[in-house]
Amino acid sequence: MLNAKLKKLMNRKNFLQTTLASVAALSGLQSYGFSFKSSYNNKLPKMTSSQIMLENAPFSLPALPYAPKSLEPNIDKKTMEIHHGRHHKAYIDNLNKAVVGTSLEKFSLYDMLKDAGKQSPAVRNNAGGHWNHTFFWNVMSPKGGGMPKGALSDEITKTFGSFDKFKEEFAKGGTTRFGSGWVWLIVQDKKLVITSTPNQDNPLMDVAEKKGTPVLGLDVWEHAYYLKYQNKRPDYIAAFWNVVNWDAVSKNYENALK
Repeated sequence: MLNAKLKKLMNRKNFLQTTLASVAALSGLQSYGFSFKSSYNNKLPKMTSSQIMLENAPFSLPALPYAPKSLEPNIDKKTMEIHHGRHHKAYIDNLNKAVVGTSLEKFSLYDMLKDAGKQSPAVRNNAGGHWNHTFFWNVMSPKGGGMPKGALSDEITKTFGSFDKFKEEFAKGGTTRFGSGWVWLIVQDKKLVITSTPNQDNPLMDVAEKKGTPVLGLDVWEHAYYLKYQNKRPDYIAAFWNVVNWDAVSKNYENALK
């Protein structure tokens, strides 16, 4: 009888060990952006780029504001899953490695961005990557597209001549950015300006060629579009207009003027 009880206990122990190993393996895969159901995790906090800017280490991955497949056919599900679950997460993980346990641990993300020229490449690149991507997710929507309204629309027409002219100039900024980087619409001295930045730099940084407050941004790194558009960056930029969340962009413009 004693042997039977011992055998039962050993079987239970083996079952628990196997279960725990499976859970650990699942967690490990998910940490690299894999998911057995969907990379859209509605348990993650949904945070805006403004909220992220005030945070300090350790940083964490914010949720997408929508399911990865919801921007199709303009941006495909697989690209969104990889872009958010692997690329964005890697910037956060590497930023935490660079600042946790150092004097920068108490600095907000904004403090790191505004003094980017004084930071190490690891901090500059990964802080920029974290903020840029959070901003990018929030200026897109499954219900996006169309045209801006109100004050933003009026200012775009005033500055660029028409909405179509603005789109042409913005697209030019994205297509002519050599290598990897971003194209931005910013507010500089209360005026709208189009600019682009290399790598994960942005116009909030002291190293930016044109400094200002971003109201719209587009990631033109190849990982943002290559699965669907290959080397056709202009096609990707053209599709982007179908998912722009003009309500969010208008709000960004209002806040920038303040």
